[in-house]
Amino acid sequence: MRRGPTFAEAKLWKVLRKTDLHFPRQAPFGPYVVDFVCHALRLIIELDGGVHELPEVAARDAQREAWLTGRGYRVMRFSNDQATSAPHSLVQLILETASTGTPTPAPPRKGEGGI
Repeated sequence: MRRGPTFAEAKLWKVLRKTDLHFPRQAPFGPYVVDFVCHALRLIIELDGGVHELPEVAARDAQREAWLTGRGYRVMRFSNDQATSAPHSLVQLILETASTGTPTPAPPRKGEGGI
């Protein structure tokens, strides 16, 4: 977990904080730390830099996303460039997605706990 936000996270968070939704930044979530999460909507927002285009990083991202969605959360991924150039547009898209309903959580697998 980083001490301070990246530039992209700070830009997006500045706009997210003005909504009625609660999106903590750098939130612990099981074995991971997610960029932003709204538990009420079961929605996770991830901002990706260029390193996420590397095949090995993309593979880890896919495993991570499968784990998160397996717990009933939706994951929205955006590039850092999108967050820095158009944070208001991203928040509008996030709010539109949030209004489509909250996914039903999958029950934990045998031997697994919740979050």
